[in-house]
Amino acid sequence: MEVRCTMINVPEIFGENVFNENVMREKLPKEVFKKLMKTIELGASLDVSIANVVANAMKDWAIEKGATHFTHWFQPLTGGTAEKHDAFIEPGANGQPISRFSGKMLIKGEPDASSFPSGGLRATFEARGYTYWDVTSPVFIKDNVLCIPTVFVSYNGEALDRKEPLLKSLQVLSKAATRVVNLLGDKEVKSCDISVGLEQEYFLIDLKYFQRRLDLKLCGRTLFGTPSTKRQELDDHYFGAIPPRVQAFMKEINEELWKLGIYAKTEHNEVAPGQFELAPIFSKGNIAVDQNQLTMDILRKTAKKYGFACLLHEKPFEGINGSGKHNNYSIITDNGQNLFDPGKKPAENIRFLTFISAFIRAVDEYPVLLRLSASCCGNDHRLGADEAPPAIISIYLGSYIEDILYSIYTNQKIKTSKEENTEFNPVSGLSYIPHDNADRNRTSPVAFTGNKFEFRMLGSSMSASFTNTVLNTIMAESLNDIADQLEGIKYLADIREKALDICRQLIHEHKRILFSGDGYSKEWEKEAARRGLPNVSSYIEATEILKDPKVIHLFTSNGVYSEKELHANRLIMAEQYDRMMDIEVRTLIEMGRKDVLPAMSAEFDFYAEAASKAKKCPKFFETRMDQLSELIDNTYSATEKMTTLWKEANETGDDFECGKKIYYTVVPAMLELRKYIDRYEQIASRNFYKLPLYEEMLFDFD
Repeated sequence: MEVRCTMINVPEIFGENVFNENVMREKLPKEVFKKLMKTIELGASLDVSIANVVANAMKDWAIEKGATHFTHWFQPLTGGTAEKHDAFIEPGANGQPISRFSGKMLIKGEPDASSFPSGGLRATFEARGYTYWDVTSPVFIKDNVLCIPTVFVSYNGEALDRKEPLLKSLQVLSKAATRVVNLLGDKEVKSCDISVGLEQEYFLIDLKYFQRRLDLKLCGRTLFGTPSTKRQELDDHYFGAIPPRVQAFMKEINEELWKLGIYAKTEHNEVAPGQFELAPIFSKGNIAVDQNQLTMDILRKTAKKYGFACLLHEKPFEGINGSGKHNNYSIITDNGQNLFDPGKKPAENIRFLTFISAFIRAVDEYPVLLRLSASCCGNDHRLGADEAPPAIISIYLGSYIEDILYSIYTNQKIKTSKEENTEFNPVSGLSYIPHDNADRNRTSPVAFTGNKFEFRMLGSSMSASFTNTVLNTIMAESLNDIADQLEGIKYLADIREKALDICRQLIHEHKRILFSGDGYSKEWEKEAARRGLPNVSSYIEATEILKDPKVIHLFTSNGVYSEKELHANRLIMAEQYDRMMDIEVRTLIEMGRKDVLPAMSAEFDFYAEAASKAKKCPKFFETRMDQLSELIDNTYSATEKMTTLWKEANETGDDFECGKKIYYTVVPAMLELRKYIDRYEQIASRNFYKLPLYEEMLFDFD
């Protein structure tokens, strides 16, 4: 493929396909613009009095940009995005076409919800689902379609997506964080939001190989295959020179994202061959989540233009690193203060320490819920390997911050700077805490990195909505508990002293969650068990946390999820796990019976015929026929065994019990079958075994 590079003017194209504040200021009457901006700031419903004006201006702008259709762009509980396109054009007087887009069309849509998972939130005979414009997320144009970000709800108002709970959790967190900040002396802060940065990892392989692998097409990962003779042991791919075709692909990705107002910033080769990463500049809460969904969509679509398939699965290839999506999380006030930042003044440290302690408490109270928020079928293959965080939740703070917390806990002075030889006094003094005070422990699921927490467990294919909904809600609970203890205290000095006492108590109660060592080690598994930290090995088992009374109370008391919605989400998660595993089992059976066993048989026949014609059968022929004969029998037997176990699992009728049986009986049977196929691949002649090999898929970018 010929690669062409042209110069672009980034400031000129940035945000050109977004109906952003600058466009609204230009296209809307002054008073309408003010009202709309106030609505966006408050996250409220759009006033009908201005909806028609906004819709008309939006339509004219979109048509000027070449758009012919509009859609309510929403995120159902499938984990992806959905859209139904409607043309602007309608019949007018005398049969002449007119363009129409009303305020009602802008605010509300009614797509058919019958085929989307609902977990019983709507009757099977009811097709209705409703979309409502999320005014906090900018409208944009994609593929000549005006896309309106929306929430998706049932007839009775229950959430059929993960966006509405995310928006509710943002409101809950804002109120709680603002309470604490105000109580600690900063009365100017009126609201808070989260800042999120999502590092997106992915693989690229040549499309010709992708199309010849049924497992990649249907499952997103290879169900068998032996590692290449060269893997990632030389570390020569990480941050290495980007292949020209990949560079051209990345260039177009950047352009498309910039046009959508997404600050695509960093791109590089990742650790594994064929693996890459794209990271944006941090954005506010739900906007970051929306933009990541757009990023994944654009990665997949653009890859095809360059003859690639983009793999977002967490573990597409065995024996090399899988892909994650680090969720960098911080809390920002409406006047731009980062509440996880130590601050520039010693007096600000008490707020920093309070929010750090609140986070520690939140994580320790709900470790399994956090593990669930990073769970999907693909991530079961990644979590716990020596490439990703363990399934055991812990927090890495770095020795510096840990020492400070220890000084608070023990009420002892510590030295905080070797250069300056200054001391940190937990009661008075509160010396300056530098920003760059810790390394990032790559083995930790949750790591503090100077002014944010990096949640490293999230799978590369996953939406970040639920993860941030969980983080927001558990933080809100912790902060509200602190605020309840601080309220009623008259003097600021007494409030700060009480805040330190609270920090001491929280550290005492939740220090078990802090761990600075090697999370990959077997010793940590033993130590975590000694500390009483849960180690949930599978996605399907993690879903059980949604029926825990403590978790139900967490979400219902904060108005983020109803008990009915939580039950529905648990059902959907179990159902999705079972269905995905069913696809993998059926695909493995088909590839085994149609690709692998025929190749084995043909190769056996070749050697058998050659041996029959030889005066003296070569030892190689005899050995190879023995190997192939054994592999044919073992592969066939393993296929039949797996098929039987799969049928037995599906006969349980209950999605959760079915899922557990799949995980504990079918998955091991799949691995056993893979073992025999991989053994064959190691000796197979290319004349008979036609499936693309790892070395081809991972190293061919020419």
